[in-house]
Amino acid sequence: MFKFHQMKHIFEILDKMRCLRKRSTVSFLGVLVIFLLFMNLYIEDSYVLEGDKQLIRETSTHQLNSERYVHTFKDLSNFSGAINVTYRYLAATPLQRKRYLTIGLSSVKRKKGNYLLETIKSIFEQSSYEELKEISVVVHLADFNSSWRDAMVQDITQKFAHHIIAGRLMVIHAPEEYYPILDGLKRNYNDPEDRVKFRSKQNVDYAFLLNFCANTSDYYVMLEDDVRCSKNFLTAIKKVIASLEGTYWVTLEFSKLGYIGKLYHSHDLPRLAHFLLMFYQEMPCDWLLTHFRGLLAQKNVIRFKPSLFQHMGYYSSYKGTENKLKDDDFEEESFDIPDNPPASLYTNMNVFENYEASKAYSSVDEYFWGKPPSTGDVFVIVFENPIIIKKIKVNTGT
Repeated sequence: MFKFHQMKHIFEILDKMRCLRKRSTVSFLGVLVIFLLFMNLYIEDSYVLEGDKQLIRETSTHQLNSERYVHTFKDLSNFSGAINVTYRYLAATPLQRKRYLTIGLSSVKRKKGNYLLETIKSIFEQSSYEELKEISVVVHLADFNSSWRDAMVQDITQKFAHHIIAGRLMVIHAPEEYYPILDGLKRNYNDPEDRVKFRSKQNVDYAFLLNFCANTSDYYVMLEDDVRCSKNFLTAIKKVIASLEGTYWVTLEFSKLGYIGKLYHSHDLPRLAHFLLMFYQEMPCDWLLTHFRGLLAQKNVIRFKPSLFQHMGYYSSYKGTENKLKDDDFEEESFDIPDNPPASLYTNMNVFENYEASKAYSSVDEYFWGKPPSTGDVFVIVFENPIIIKKIKVNTGT
């Protein structure tokens, strides 16, 4: 358990830091955020047993009081600028214009299997000609093995030369010299040293990728390098974004696995990149993404079905271990995602608990639950703007 004398010691350190004239307010706020997250981590870590790790993954992220810390996080003004990295362009044509969506992939050499080429192929093949005009794909070859990088660049340029020439595909590398220390890091959750090094480097890999992609498009979706896409996934994503116009959100999820299919506003990418870099050694990337969402005051997960992206790799990038995870909500042909234009909903039916009428119209996995209706009961949808209705679909639980 997190001991009182440990808390006292941390407060003494913080108090001394206040007395240092050369310490800025921003530095103190940064330490405060770290302290708050560390309290959360130490409290959890005392109870972590090997068999409970999955449960901790699901519950620990809900213990951070987002509203309490969000202003502190926003006040860290140095999070808004770019990270100073000089990237190597391994295969790229200068981007002529800003696109609607950037798809970011980070890849390293695997002990077994290689799915990167199939992932890139799926992105392009599952997109229409019109959709291709609105996307850019950025691949970060993050392995420090230059021979592997050279071989991958050769394969990519041979198979996807026309996409590179069209400015739809860029392959980059962040040099090792820009990486923080990766050896001798803290072993949170009793992970072995090599596992800590792997996941910590992975956080930095993604931080540098996000940093690069901050100005390439309006939106950014994060994928892994072993993913299969659904048909016309971009059109489905655009429908969802349009349906949420005027609604505050930080992260939209189009897969329930790890950090596959996590969508962000591009203007949030610099802050997210700094966040991953700041806490790179603390926890895996998917946990940090959940904390980031909470710190920016999005309390609930916003996930859409059917999933648009499926994990297809059999061997993990960590030690080549088997990874058979699949998203059972994935559909190859996801044509049935509704537009649901902005509207207000009303009903005179008796509502059960908090399953109000608006939940029947939600794009996420929610529903309206009314008590047995009577003659004369109505369910009314009033659109904010006049529309032409082409199709209506009503799902029921009976």
